[in-house]
Amino acid sequence: MRTNVILIGMPGSGKSTCGVVAAKLMLKNFFDTDLLIQNIEGASLQDIIDNRGNDYFQEAEEKAILSLDIQGTVIATGGSVVYSQKAMEHLKSLGKIIFLNIDYEHMLSRISNLSTRGVLIKNGETLKDMFDERLPLYEKWADDVINCNDNTVQQTAEAIAAKLQI
Repeated sequence: MRTNVILIGMPGSGKSTCGVVAAKLMLKNFFDTDLLIQNIEGASLQDIIDNRGNDYFQEAEEKAILSLDIQGTVIATGGSVVYSQKAMEHLKSLGKIIFLNIDYEHMLSRISNLSTRGVLIKNGETLKDMFDERLPLYEKWADDVINCNDNTVQQTAEAIAAKLQI
């Protein structure tokens, strides 16, 4: 069986950007679950959140994840995927989960388009609240962790590839 690598982490951690490069290094396919959600729903992530609400978005994300049946792929997930136990159990069954870890300050410096990016922030919460709530969930589900604060895209991609060799 060709193993999948599933990338989880905060917005701006490099799941999509580094995932593409890692897939090329490992001779794997690349799949972005955010794009799957947009395709299924016929709307951008931000439009789904703005017009249908957080609960609907989370249900759509879970449904999209549960539909995955792929092998030999680097899978970049949305940052909010860790809110769904079912989705995370399914991802765990598909391969190795790697947490691309960045601290709060690095996340802030990497996200410039928060209002259009499709980041799920619960009503009344700040970005810091979201960060603090998600961090233990990423740690819980991760098979491995890569600290990406000062990494280039290439360095993170190579670290992802190295984790799979172990």
